[in-house]
Amino acid sequence: MTPSVPHIKIKDYNYPLPDERIAKYPLTHREESKLLVYDQGAISHDQFKNITRYLPEGSLLIYNNTKVIQARLHFRKDSIHTPAGQQGALIEVFLLEPSSPRDYEQIFQQRGECSWICMIGNLKKWHSDQTLRRVIRIGDRDVTIEARRGSEEATGWIVTFTYDEDVSFAEVLEAMGELPIPPYLNRDTEESDKTTYQTVYSKIDGSVAAPTAGLHFTQEVLNDVDAHGIERQEVTLHVGAGTFRPVKSEEIAGHEMHREFISVRRETLQRLIAHEGRAIAVGTTSVRTLESLYYIGLKLLRNPNLDEAALTVEQWEPYQQPAGEEDVPPLEALQAIVGWLDRNGLSTLRTSTKIIITPGYTYHVVTRLITNFHQPQSTLLLLVSALIGDDWHRVYDYALNNDFRFLSYGDSSLLIPKNV
Repeated sequence: MTPSVPHIKIKDYNYPLPDERIAKYPLTHREESKLLVYDQGAISHDQFKNITRYLPEGSLLIYNNTKVIQARLHFRKDSIHTPAGQQGALIEVFLLEPSSPRDYEQIFQQRGECSWICMIGNLKKWHSDQTLRRVIRIGDRDVTIEARRGSEEATGWIVTFTYDEDVSFAEVLEAMGELPIPPYLNRDTEESDKTTYQTVYSKIDGSVAAPTAGLHFTQEVLNDVDAHGIERQEVTLHVGAGTFRPVKSEEIAGHEMHREFISVRRETLQRLIAHEGRAIAVGTTSVRTLESLYYIGLKLLRNPNLDEAALTVEQWEPYQQPAGEEDVPPLEALQAIVGWLDRNGLSTLRTSTKIIITPGYTYHVVTRLITNFHQPQSTLLLLVSALIGDDWHRVYDYALNNDFRFLSYGDSSLLIPKNV
């Protein structure tokens, strides 16, 4: 067996990030953001709108088409102890992932009742036997939304919402939800965020955070990608709140990743196979999806008859493979997934992943990465280091010394590793 868990001290992935370098708002023209180009050790910069200069003709570009939902819901607690003229305690219910029904598409169309796994703000004020209520306006009428707290799960609390039978949960979110922008922006969500905190190709509801590397793309940039003979394909990974969760353990081995839903169409798998199982990833969420495919394929090569539930990728799975298995070409792993889909009469792979990518990881599918500049001591910075090694220090020093803007609304980078 390969080593089970890498011994990595998170303090070794720190760097100074002054608050004024964190972009609080995006540029008016998102394609005019700066682009740092790390090309096998050489560092330069340009504007994002010129990214096709650095992408090989005939290559495959893959991005995440998830859409951020208005996942933050607020209720006021009713209580006989609340003095007249005063409001009850404010309770925030933050949707993490569907519970009943489990399917994302189904839950947004669910009428009358559904359940989610949620984080709860001001939990101590919400007793288990209390029902929260809020009246919202949908169309030309008032609708009452009730929330009841159930059992505690590993990642949050089960909350059941009830509402009118002729109203979908998507309509509920549209009427009362708030878009959850990153906490490090230190500001309230504004109306403009509903547009600027979505990629232009977002289409599948489910994320509670944007795949921010894609925020720099405009339709004009996508047209330029097409004009340069670069193929585009989409995957879906619904980003969870865990993307903002700080690493609190001294070693990364003590950090737990959140499980995230992924969906990949058979057509995309076939295009990956046509490109020898290699692709350029837009963002760390696309990386985690593409690299998870490799380990799903390995499972199916070992046992072609696994059921869907067995295909999920666990956090440390890449580091616990039997000796020699990681020599399997990505092409074979992807072909195993297509074969499984065909045997089961499916057109789309739907599963989940907790994969963590740290220094020492060998990339199998991703050859280049388009990504923003990430927080110090974060799992995303570890993922970058796994791709370009200790040169991440040089990249971030260059960005700091050349007035790049950092984090979700900040500037971008294209990382081309030395072994590409």
